[in-house]
Amino acid sequence: MSQIEPMLKWAGGKRWLVASKRSAFPKVDGAHIEPFVGSGAAFFALEPRRAILSDLNHRLMETYLVVKEDVGLFERYFRGFAAQHSPEFYYELRKKKFRSAVKRAAQFVYLNRVCFNGIYRENLKGEFNVPIGSKTSALLETDNFPAVSELLSGAQLMTGDFEAAVDLAGRNDFLYIDPPYTTKHNLNGFIKYNQKIFSWDDQVRLAEALLRASGRGVKILVSNADHVDVRSLYEDAFYLSSVPRNNVIAAQSSFRGRTSELLAANFVV
Repeated sequence: MSQIEPMLKWAGGKRWLVASKRSAFPKVDGAHIEPFVGSGAAFFALEPRRAILSDLNHRLMETYLVVKEDVGLFERYFRGFAAQHSPEFYYELRKKKFRSAVKRAAQFVYLNRVCFNGIYRENLKGEFNVPIGSKTSALLETDNFPAVSELLSGAQLMTGDFEAAVDLAGRNDFLYIDPPYTTKHNLNGFIKYNQKIFSWDDQVRLAEALLRASGRGVKILVSNADHVDVRSLYEDAFYLSSVPRNNVIAAQSSFRGRTSELLAANFVV
């Protein structure tokens, strides 16, 4: 089977990491667990037989559930939206609130595909408010929604705080951790766009949960901001390394360019 591409783009997505550091992702007999799944770049690249995928973004997880359970109807609605793509249609569809979960999922993927930089951001009313980007089509040559659905059939989908998913991990499972950033760590200009803020207290709570999981025999790989404070959370129990990456998310061009990201693992990468 050919490589299954993520159906979403996501601010801070890790396609680049999977492509450049595939060896950092170990082969395991247990479940592949991602508590901050986003676009699921690692999940789709590794194609695990068993997985637990979680995120705090309920619209994201609803979309994965719809594609898992009703991919045919989802694709019909999505292609219908894509066929009408224009700036006028984008802003018209962005305002709509559907009762149907399948229509909401098709709306979510369409808006994600053509909005600015794949950002998910809500206003204080909980409404998606990202402007349109420069894409001329919502369709991709790599689209294979039935294959995405088949892979998701082996995944447990959860919506909620990361700690619930981390605490499910046991011996021989693999945790891939990619939390959102809330500050301009090492001046990379990458900030948190979601309504919910991932605070420093959350970073500390995450590290503590991962230390507990490591004690249970879970293999763990963390990608995080390459910042001295973040390093201090992991340096006593994890192997640390820096990996270079391009930063293209920042709105200001002065923040774009090359930066680095921290990898922390409880095994030798």
